[in-house]
Amino acid sequence: MHLAAGDGKLRKILGRAAVSRTALVVFLSLSTTWSLPPTMAEAQEFRFGTIRVEGNDRVSPQSIASYAGIGQGQAVSAGELNDAYQRVVNSGLFETVELVPSGGTLVIRVQEYPTVNVINFEGNARIDDEQLAGLVQSQSRRVYSPSVAEADAARIIEAYEVQGRMAASVTPRIIRRDGNRVDLAFEIREGRVVEIERLGFNGNRAYSDRRLRQVLQTKQAGLFRRLIRADTFIPDRVELDKQLLRDFYLARGYIDFQVLDATGETTRERDGVFVTFTVREGRSFQFGRISAVSEVEGIDAEEFRQLLRVRPGVTYSPSVVENNIARLENLALRKGLNFIAIEPRVTRNDATQTLDVVFAITRGPRVFVERIDVEGNTTTLDEVIRRQFRTAEGDPFNPGEIRRAAERIRALGYFADAAVDAEQGSAPDQVIVNVDVEEQPTGSLTFGVSYGADSGAGLAVGLSESNFLGRGQTVGVDISTASDNREGSVRFIEPAFLGRDLEFSFGASYRETNTENAFYDTRAAAINLGLAFPVGENSRLQLNYKLGESRIKNVTPEVIGTGAAYPDGTPEFPGSSDILVREAARGGEITSSVGYRFTYDTRTDGLNPLGGVLLRFSQDFAGLGGDLRFVRTEFLALAERRIMNEEVTLRAIFEGGHLHMLKGDSRVTDRYFGNGKIRGFESNGIGPRDLRVSNEDALGGNIYAVARLEAEFPVGLPEEYGIKGGVFFDAGSVWSLDNIGGGPTGGNNVDDSFNLRSSVGVSVFWDTPIGPLRFNLSKALKKEVYDKTRSFDLTIQSQF
Repeated sequence: MHLAAGDGKLRKILGRAAVSRTALVVFLSLSTTWSLPPTMAEAQEFRFGTIRVEGNDRVSPQSIASYAGIGQGQAVSAGELNDAYQRVVNSGLFETVELVPSGGTLVIRVQEYPTVNVINFEGNARIDDEQLAGLVQSQSRRVYSPSVAEADAARIIEAYEVQGRMAASVTPRIIRRDGNRVDLAFEIREGRVVEIERLGFNGNRAYSDRRLRQVLQTKQAGLFRRLIRADTFIPDRVELDKQLLRDFYLARGYIDFQVLDATGETTRERDGVFVTFTVREGRSFQFGRISAVSEVEGIDAEEFRQLLRVRPGVTYSPSVVENNIARLENLALRKGLNFIAIEPRVTRNDATQTLDVVFAITRGPRVFVERIDVEGNTTTLDEVIRRQFRTAEGDPFNPGEIRRAAERIRALGYFADAAVDAEQGSAPDQVIVNVDVEEQPTGSLTFGVSYGADSGAGLAVGLSESNFLGRGQTVGVDISTASDNREGSVRFIEPAFLGRDLEFSFGASYRETNTENAFYDTRAAAINLGLAFPVGENSRLQLNYKLGESRIKNVTPEVIGTGAAYPDGTPEFPGSSDILVREAARGGEITSSVGYRFTYDTRTDGLNPLGGVLLRFSQDFAGLGGDLRFVRTEFLALAERRIMNEEVTLRAIFEGGHLHMLKGDSRVTDRYFGNGKIRGFESNGIGPRDLRVSNEDALGGNIYAVARLEAEFPVGLPEEYGIKGGVFFDAGSVWSLDNIGGGPTGGNNVDDSFNLRSSVGVSVFWDTPIGPLRFNLSKALKKEVYDKTRSFDLTIQSQF
C-alpha cells in the first residue's frame, strides 16, 4: 500500500501522481474485509515497531518522522494513518509522499522539492527584469515551492494592473535540470492597456461632467493615450476619485453629497472601460448664525468669538470651520490653557439652507503625546517631517493640531501620500502619533521656449530640487539664452533656518544682453540674501539684501554726415542715444540695497474654492554703500474667480513700479521696460525712446503701471484633450526719465510722458505630455508710432 501527494497545476507539470486520502482508506478497507466483518474492519489497528524513511536528501529522517507523528509501537487506525500522511504533505517540503505499511515497518518514501537554479522572466517588455525580480520571493539556490511561485505570479499580475493592464497573465513553469535542480520561468503575457474610454456621471445637476472630470485623478483617453498613464483603468484609483468628489462637493456646501456607486463596464474587446459615477448632490448650504460659548470656568467666550473669521451667508465649507478652530486653539495655547478642545456644534436649518455653528470651548481629556513615529521616508530626514508638528513629545495632545500637521506634511510636495494617526500609548493618558509617508520625485527639469517674429526663438533650461539631500532645502539652476540675452542664476532656500519657521534664501545671477530695439549691451551680476517669516495666516514678510554690479557696453555715438547710408536713409553705422552714451561713461556701478517684501495670498489656504487674491508690496533702499542712491517701490494685486459652475476663470492683475533716484540719474540697467507686461508688443517695444537716432533706442522708464484682464474657458473639445481657450485685455504704460537733455549733436526728441498702450487678444492653452503650451494672438489697440508690436508668441514648459 502507498500514498502520493499532489500539488495541483504545478504538480501536474512535474508529472508526479499522488495517492489521495480516499485511496488510502479504500485500500486499507479492502485489505481487511476478507477476514473481518465491516464493523471490525473499521476498528482495524496498525502497530509499527520500525519507521523507515527513504528518498530524503536535505531533510533528516527524524524530522520527517516527527511530521508523521506516529510513535513506535503505537496503535494507529486507518484514519490516523491518513492524518499522518497529511501532516507530512503539509510540511511543504516534498514533491511526493508515500506511506507504505510493510508488516511491522512503516516506510515513508518522499521526494524532496528541487533547488531553484535560475529565475527567468519571459515575455515582459513594459516592466524590466530588475523590477520583477524585486517582486518575487522565489530565490536561486533555495528550495522550490509551488505555492510561493504562484504567489509570485499574483504579485507580478498586480504590478501590471497598476499600469492598467488588467488582462495580464503570468504562468510559472519549471525546467528540470540534473542534480534535482530546476529553472523557474515566469511566462508573462502583458496584454493591452485597459483605457478609460469614457468618464460619466449620473445624478449631477450643479456641476457638469466636464467640471467633475477635472476633479478626478483618473482621466479619459485622449489624443496622447500612448503617453498619458492617467487614462488607464486602475481600480484603486477609483476609490481615490470617490474621495476627491466628496471633498469637492463638501467644500461647496453640499453636506449631503454621496457617491452612490462607481461602476466600470468593459468593452467587448476588453481593452477599454466605461466608468460611471452615480452621485447624490443634495443642496448647498450656507453659514447661518455664528457664535461661541464657554463650558470651562474662567474662560471668556467673547474673547474667542472676536477671533472668528466666518460670516453668515458664506458657502459652508469644512475647511473654514477647521481654520477657525485652529485660530481659537492657538489663542488657548497663547493663554497657557492646556487640554482645551474647540467643539463645533452645527444646527441644520433646511428651510433656509443654512447651518448655525456654535464653537464650544470645552475641557478636553488630559492626554499627552508619548512619541511621534515616522515611517516610509527613505530620503527625507525625520526632522523635516517632525518640524511640521507644533506639538512635541510630552506636550498635551491636540487632535486638531495633528490634523493640521498632516496637511502641512502633504503640502510639502515631497510625498505621494502621507497618513497621520494616533494610537494608544503605554498608558491611558499617553498617545503615539504615527506618520506613514510615501515619497515621490522632487526634482524637476524645466524647458521654456519663446518665439517672436523679430526676436526669433529663445530657450530656457532650469534644474531644480525641492528636497535636496532629504533636508527640505531647495536648490536650483536656471540658464536662458535668446537672440538678445544670456542669463544664468543659482538659488538656495532653507525653509527652517535655525530650526524655526524662518526661510533663508541665497541667490546669485549673471546677465548679458544684446538689447533688442536698442543699440547697446549690458552686463549685470548680483547676489541676494533673504529672510522670510509669517506675520499672519496668509501673509509673509521677507527682508532682503542685494549687492550687484552693472555696466553698459558697446555704446557708440552716432556719426552724422558721413554720407554712408542704406537706400532708405538709415546710416550704415548707426550709433546710440546720447542718453545712453552719458550713462555708459559712468562705467560699472555698485548697488548695495536693503529692502522688504510683504505678501498676502489667500489662494493657498483653500478656504475659498472659487478663487482668491494675491497682494504683494515691496521696497528696496539703495545707498548702504555702493554708488547708487534710490528707493524702488513695486506692487502687485491679483484676483481670480471661477464662475459658470467653475468652468470659466476670470482673472484681474494690477501691477506697477516706481524708481525714485535720491542721487544722480537712473540708468537703463535699473529702469523698467514692461517686457511681457502688455501682450502685443515686442521686448523693449514700449516706453521712452530716442527718436533722434536712427535705431530709435529704447530707454526704459522710472515708472510703469499695467492692468491685465483675462478669462479662461472650455472651447467645446473633449476635456481629455486638455485644450482651453482664453481672451485678454492689457493696458498700461512705461514713462518718466530723469535727464533727457540734448547731447553734442543737439536737439531732443524723447517722449517720456505717460502714453497709454492697450491690446486685446485670444489665447489657446494646451496641456500636453511635454508640458503646458500657450499660444497668444494679439493686436495692439492703442500705441505710439514708434512702438514695436508683436502679434504672435508661444511659450512651453515641461517638468519631470
